[in-house]
Amino acid sequence: MELNGKEILVCDCEGEMPLDGKALAKACGAKNKKLAVNTSLCRVQLEEFQRIAAKGKPMVVACTQEAPLFLEALDEIEDAPEVSFANIRERAGWSEEGAKAIPKMAALLAEAALDIPPTTSVGMESGGALLVIGGDGDAIEAAKQVADRLDVAVLLTDGGAGVLPPSLMDVPVFKGKPTAPSGHLGAFRLTIEGFAPASPWSRERLKFAKGKKSESYECDMILDLGKGDPLFPSPREGYYKTGPGNPGLAQKALLELTDMAGTFEKPRYVAFDKELCAHSRSGITGCALCIDICPSAAIVADGDHVAIDPYICAGHGSCAGVCPTGAAAYTMPPADAVITRLATLLGTYLKAGGKAPALLVHDLEFGGPLIDAMARAGRGLPANVLPFALNKVTQAGLDFILGALAHGAGRVLFLVSPAGRGEADGLAAQVELAETILSGLGYGSRRAGLINEADPAAVETQLYGLEAATMPAGSFLPLGGKRELLGLALKGLHRNAPEPVDVLPLPAGAPFGNAEVALDGCTLCLSCVGACPTGAFTESSDRPRLFFTEHACIQCGLCKASCPEKVITLAPRLDFTSGASARRLIKEEEPFECIRCAKPFGVRSTIERMVEQLTGHPSFSGEGALEVIRMCEDCRVFAFMEVKDNPMADKDRPLPRTTDDYLREREELRKQALEEIEAREAEQKGS
Repeated sequence: MELNGKEILVCDCEGEMPLDGKALAKACGAKNKKLAVNTSLCRVQLEEFQRIAAKGKPMVVACTQEAPLFLEALDEIEDAPEVSFANIRERAGWSEEGAKAIPKMAALLAEAALDIPPTTSVGMESGGALLVIGGDGDAIEAAKQVADRLDVAVLLTDGGAGVLPPSLMDVPVFKGKPTAPSGHLGAFRLTIEGFAPASPWSRERLKFAKGKKSESYECDMILDLGKGDPLFPSPREGYYKTGPGNPGLAQKALLELTDMAGTFEKPRYVAFDKELCAHSRSGITGCALCIDICPSAAIVADGDHVAIDPYICAGHGSCAGVCPTGAAAYTMPPADAVITRLATLLGTYLKAGGKAPALLVHDLEFGGPLIDAMARAGRGLPANVLPFALNKVTQAGLDFILGALAHGAGRVLFLVSPAGRGEADGLAAQVELAETILSGLGYGSRRAGLINEADPAAVETQLYGLEAATMPAGSFLPLGGKRELLGLALKGLHRNAPEPVDVLPLPAGAPFGNAEVALDGCTLCLSCVGACPTGAFTESSDRPRLFFTEHACIQCGLCKASCPEKVITLAPRLDFTSGASARRLIKEEEPFECIRCAKPFGVRSTIERMVEQLTGHPSFSGEGALEVIRMCEDCRVFAFMEVKDNPMADKDRPLPRTTDDYLREREELRKQALEEIEAREAEQKGS
């Protein structure tokens, strides 16, 4: 059987799960209705896998447990095809409702047969410089274990009290307190307070030489065996925090650290488009959701935008989930690929006869093993619960939740680790907003939610206790960015809503709404246009006009904060009418004509208000001083230059002097002298 041009191979694990090949082929909607069900594909029938692989056609193998074995078997095949894997056993077959799970199996196979674009990456280089931090001799012993493979140094945080001096000082030892940690794998930076090297003359206990008040230190990796909180608030590649008294964890960390010298490729989890960022304008902060929610401190303000450090980013994806514009977009995989997966999974399930699908979103680190435990030692997943794996569940936002519901999911549930220390706060806020929208449209409550449990039995109890919930199944192409995807999902949900409304009020902070302008106080200064990051406020090029497009507004508040007249009020809401996407004229005025050249250059009310406010001001007390305000920018310059005693005017410049000028002056002086001589002589003769 083929799906999306890929050969599908299934196996019932020696009869451990019910598998009807004919029914499964029909549920998949495959043109070839024949689907051979293998019994021991990873052992006795491995040659069958190799025989089909030799045809060179891409394959989907319905087994993830033995994926390494299948990949190894491909080494014997020249020009081996691309192989992907799907789990229909722990996710569907191994369940007390496994006999009813054919539609879910078909959906999982169809999803696995999709072509998902690769993720971009960034290069990281580590020279192998390791700093081991600890409070006792265990730190020195740990460093000695890898000293032949890494460039190791030891930092003792408790001053080395009671630590025996090593007989062979093959690793440098210092004391001090690490502060101001920053950086990432290959480029960690610390400030060490009270830095001092170990003294070679230590006898009974380790002593230290005279040190410095503080010292800057750089390294590629850090193993932290000390007490207290981690240096970084969330996991960071190259930094391991095991604490004291955990030799097993310390050994595991050392084993991994020895492989961290060299050049590596790290996924670029988030793609950032600064043109869509609504962080700030002209020093006024608008949206800071991503900065507030990032658990890795990888996002900082950078002028009018934010900057995301891809080397520090741990891929939680919360920034992408809460970003109202889509400026921060998760790339593992991209949003359009996620929506395609959702549409395929839910569409196949419903076409195959599945009822009341509940989407269970999980990651592979926490949720994957928990689902496996339910399948192996418990009741397994209910037949209508469709598992959906994401790199991090926190990458999901409102577009994901509403998109899943618009495609027919009756519920969207997120399996969240209780040890996340608030990492799911952003996701919880998105779920709450989705619930508000769905309730307002008449779909009821508990359509979306979090399952914050680490006990498989407790998760099972919640899943089997769910009431059946259905949604009208729609479909839309994943075109455009986050706002466009949200618009398509909302349009579908509104069209099929039990209680459709034209306008739905939303709580403060929702990324939809109107910006109401008090027209009497608006002077059409257009500060709001310059501040608006999404183009919701726009102007006209030919005359004073202010327009607003509600569909583009994200309620960031930059327009309100920038308005000098304070006449803008935000009104969070969802407007489902066609007017929300129209460019609506807010205010229009006649332009003011320059009193000198008659050129239109401003807004009449603005100019008149400026004249009113500046009347009597000392700077405009002179005769005709206020008239310059009524002039355009060109005439204003001329007017200033024509003012008497203009402080900007220069003195009269002297005429240039030439040789002829000097000769003429000399001749005039000579004639004047001769005339004086002749006058004296005439006076003497007369006397």
